[in-house]
Amino acid sequence: MHQIVTTPVDSSRRWWVLATVVAAQFMFGVDAFIVNVAIPTMAVELHASAAQIEAVLAIYLIGYATLVVTGGRLGDIYGTRNVFVAGVAGFSLASLWCGLAQSGPELIIARLAQGATAALMVPQVLATLHLLFADSARARAFGIYGIVLGLAGAAGFLLGGVLVTLDLAGLGWRAVFFVNVPFGIAIIAAALRIMPTVPRRAGTRLDIPGAVVLFAGLLCLIGPLLFGHDVHWSAWIWLVMAGGVAIIAAFVRLERMVARRGGMPLIDLALLADSAFMRGLVAVFFFFFANLSFYLVMTMFMQNALHIPPLQAGLVFVPLALTFVVASRHSGARAKHRGTLVLIEGCALQIIGLAAIGAMASLIEAPFALLLASVLMIFGYGQGLVMAPLSSAVLSTVKPASAGAGSGMYGTTTQIGNAAGVAAIGAVFFAIEAAGSARLALHAACALFGLSIIICAAFLSWMRRAT
Repeated sequence: MHQIVTTPVDSSRRWWVLATVVAAQFMFGVDAFIVNVAIPTMAVELHASAAQIEAVLAIYLIGYATLVVTGGRLGDIYGTRNVFVAGVAGFSLASLWCGLAQSGPELIIARLAQGATAALMVPQVLATLHLLFADSARARAFGIYGIVLGLAGAAGFLLGGVLVTLDLAGLGWRAVFFVNVPFGIAIIAAALRIMPTVPRRAGTRLDIPGAVVLFAGLLCLIGPLLFGHDVHWSAWIWLVMAGGVAIIAAFVRLERMVARRGGMPLIDLALLADSAFMRGLVAVFFFFFANLSFYLVMTMFMQNALHIPPLQAGLVFVPLALTFVVASRHSGARAKHRGTLVLIEGCALQIIGLAAIGAMASLIEAPFALLLASVLMIFGYGQGLVMAPLSSAVLSTVKPASAGAGSGMYGTTTQIGNAAGVAAIGAVFFAIEAAGSARLALHAACALFGLSIIICAAFLSWMRRAT
């Protein structure tokens, strides 16, 4: 068995490593929100069609989700630092390309490159935390990671609006991509200086056939979820998704064949036999099923039903994001003493928040922005209690040699959950809204969010028993 040997990192230096890798996670998180704010301006300047604008958002997710497992495994083979630096460099260059794009199709291709390079960068963040913080400081480290996730959301909403409004040097929307370049250079310089080196694992190479098959399977599964609404969920969409499931089943058989021949599979097959890890991944799926879709539904309800202007609607979410940060800080200390129980408590608080949102929509005809923000803060605090320690809890049983593969599987599950939630809950919301009742649509969506979070809590409890 190959052993992973890392350069020793003293207890003070590893916190600087943490700051470096979560800075990359912050850049990745900001990019997701900042582009949403700038997308209307992009559409006008590039004369992009509605389908092209949707593709600008969706192709990034597809590029990331289909390659993140491969990116995680590359970190296991070539070392987290090497792949992390390559990913940050590629992400920075792709961001520069996005900012220089002269047409809708060119921006779509550049966004695909951005997503693909993010798939190299992001798995190394969780893998590095998993490797460096295996002691009592683990809860604090993952708490900081959760805080960064919340700050990225708030910063994305604010920074996108500010950059587009100020039109710095006449760059307009292009500044939302250019801002990644200096940050990327600084992160690379810090990583090369302080991240521990991991030598390449002798005699190992990437399972390229497995990577190709997994890419095809996930593309068939995720692509229809993102574009199905635009083609009215035609029969061929379901056939493509069924084909994706079949390809992923074939991928598992292929990986077992690679292992029998003495090769290194793209995923560590031992992870599939780890009941705590697999139950945790199911919990992750249902948690994120109610994540991105929640923000989509609330944004559409505020703008379409309550007629709140886009900038003001974005600002309504800022207190939620800040509450998320506070909860992330609290969850680290609480998880240290209460373990995964804090995750279940967070799920319960999210359900209370959803009930409050439903009650507000029923009792108040036109709730003002401050009341909306106050109610959303309940949900945000519960979400922060779950998201910050969730990755640590799910990855806790993963061996160091499989840290990258485990992180990649975690990342893929989050994106499939996000895409499935947007497709399923979004379809229900828009269908009921089109029938003439935005408030009923919101109630139906909140019921689905609540059901998803209850299932998440059930699997977290089951995971806890397995652990």
